[in-house]
Order: sequence, then structure tokens, then C-alpha cells
Amino acid sequence: MTAEKTETAKRKVAWGITGAGDKIAEYIETMKKMKNEYANKVEIQVFVSKAAETVLKFYKLESELRQNFPKVTAEINANAPFLAAWMQMRKYEFLLIAPATSNTVAKIANGIGDTMLTNAAIMSLKAFVPVYIAPTDYAIGVVSTKLPNGKEMKLRVRKEEVEQVNKLRHMEDVFVLEGPATISPVFKKWFQQNI
Repeated sequence: MTAEKTETAKRKVAWGITGAGDKIAEYIETMKKMKNEYANKVEIQVFVSKAAETVLKFYKLESELRQNFPKVTAEINANAPFLAAWMQMRKYEFLLIAPATSNTVAKIANGIGDTMLTNAAIMSLKAFVPVYIAPTDYAIGVVSTKLPNGKEMKLRVRKEEVEQVNKLRHMEDVFVLEGPATISPVFKKWFQQNI
């Protein structure tokens, strides 16, 4: 009975993963740390897009994710699972999308909710629920990313991608995170105090 009460008392965070390979391993490591650090206060539930399922398999990270996070749900369509409604009902403290592809960023920035995560983000904002987004492409320039085989690849981040990120920066209740290291302060802000 006591264990049940403790479990129910935990606050919940919805973590969405899109089909971005850039720093995906680092994001998983960071979220494992958050899960352990706030184990008594927070339950992190994971929602993966269709593309994320593929990327996680390519990077051989799917089993690691599922072993560390007992609640991993895969997208069927924009309304299944019904994350958008759960966000509106405030089942979660906030929605974290990390990493977020430039496609996901552009959709949210322009009000397009045709996937589970973009729909959930837009519905969260309508219900005054904060959305934290960690885009892969947030600054113009050349970046180096690691491929599934361990090799490095250089990619150009264009002004077009950054313009969409800047649109997000000006949206109410949207917070842009620049890399895995910026997630810890979010959890600290929300959950540091005793509940």
C-alpha cells in the first residue's frame, strides 16, 4: 500500500523523442541521470515517434531505452496514443521533446499537429502547459554528428532551420534547449523543492 501511494504521488513528465540521431545517446544518458536523481519525485514516461523507432534501432539504443524507462510508448498516429489529450488534462507537468528534428520544430513553429508529438505540443500550449524543445539545428554553421557506425559526419545548419527555432523562442510557454546539458536545469527548476 505504501509503495502504491509513493508511486501515485510522483509527478509525471512526458519525454518525446523524434527521429533525430544527433546526440541521441547523450540525451538518453542525460534522461537516465534525471530519472535516477529525481527517482522519488518524478516518473518519466517516454513517447517515441515513428521515425524515432527507426533511429533508435539504427543506433542500437532501443533496448537500452526500454530497459531504463518502463513506460515507452510508440506513435501510431497523431491521436494514438492520445498524448495530446493527456497533456491538456495536465497529466504531465510539462512536455520535453529531445532531440527534436528540424521537421518537428518547423511543424510546431507553424502550428501543424499531424504527428503524436507535434499535436501534443500544440495542445499543451493551448492548455498553458510548458513545452521544452531541444532542436538538433539551433545555430547557423557546420556541426559534426556521429553516425550509427561511429563515424563522424559534417552537416550544415542552414538559416532556414534556425529561423524556425527562433519562431519557437518567441512562442509563449515554449522553451528552447541547446543540447543535453540544458535539461538538468529544467528538472532542477521543477523538482528541486521537496514535494
